[in-house]
Amino acid sequence: MVKHPGFTAWIHTCIEAGAEVLLHGERHDELGLPRSARHSMRAFGRTANEGEFLTLDHEGAATRIARGLTLFQTLHFEPIGFVPPAWLAGEATFGAVKSSGLRVSEDAFGVRVHSRDERLPAAAVRWSSRTTTRARVSSVLATVRWHTQHKQSLIRLALHPQDLAHPITARSVRREVANWLTLGCVVRYADL
Repeated sequence: MVKHPGFTAWIHTCIEAGAEVLLHGERHDELGLPRSARHSMRAFGRTANEGEFLTLDHEGAATRIARGLTLFQTLHFEPIGFVPPAWLAGEATFGAVKSSGLRVSEDAFGVRVHSRDERLPAAAVRWSSRTTTRARVSSVLATVRWHTQHKQSLIRLALHPQDLAHPITARSVRREVANWLTLGCVVRYADL
């Protein structure tokens, strides 16, 4: 991001408009991190070897989080929390997040509020535009989640910027965000 000042400036614009910043890993890949069979089963269908924190112990996770926080400090970002790539991380990572002073983190099933040692159940409506097939499937699943989970008290809407560049997922995101906003208000992580 230091090499991309335009992107960094855009993030600052988002922050000024009320966006919260969360650390999302250092590399977003698993290069040099061997998986066990158990880790492979846990990641099946969820990532293309992007579970950077899936196999890390506390020290490994803490080191990467600290480097990310140092970079963010240089860029004048004040992250409130951490979301591991593909929500794949073990308890050691979440312990490292808490030790780092970050206030919240996410896993596949909810939001962890570290100051209270509490995990709030929150389904994630998510999209994937990596292939047209994935875009179609994620759009269908987003609609299914609307019909089956609209009565839950806390829902997360999760997408990557490239999901808005694919016409299938972009249409789905617009439709589903409009649906979810009819039920209540947007809650900031700081409010949790």
